[in-house]
Amino acid sequence: MKDVIKELVGWIVSILLIVAVSYLIVTFVGQRTQVSGSSMETTLSDGDHLIVDKISYRFREPQRYEIVVFPYRYEKNTYYIKRIIGLPGETVQIVDGYIYINGKQLDEHYGNEIIEEAGMAAEPVTLGEDEYFVMGDNRNNSQDSRVSDVGAIHRDELMGRAWIRIWPLDQFGVIKHE
Repeated sequence: MKDVIKELVGWIVSILLIVAVSYLIVTFVGQRTQVSGSSMETTLSDGDHLIVDKISYRFREPQRYEIVVFPYRYEKNTYYIKRIIGLPGETVQIVDGYIYINGKQLDEHYGNEIIEEAGMAAEPVTLGEDEYFVMGDNRNNSQDSRVSDVGAIHRDELMGRAWIRIWPLDQFGVIKHE
């Protein structure tokens, strides 16, 4: 009987330790999320499963072109995934379908088509010291910083950056941010 109790206590301690470590990892290091929608096509597709790196931004600032995850302000438990285009202090504008940062055309290849709707960025948008301008790669099918519902994203809203695609298996690997 003593051996059974000792074995049971060992199992309970092991399970509690696994739960505690899992909680710490999900809270502070990485979290699984699923892409819903086509706003990041062709980089990420509807149904892709990702691990979000939640620790990098504790040690460094987000960089241009990184794919980030942040909560949608108006719907609980809804997260957006977009690419950082504008950095704090920069002025972003979309003119004739092209993105300009501080008056210079951005040399980027993520959006495959000319931008049809500039939204708020039809006029210059100057970002604050902790604000980021984000856009989906599928520029003509994305709710992003061009619309008032999303707008500029504050640094403290960034949950983390997309790190690894874990599903579908044939596309498993680290996500390139460039």
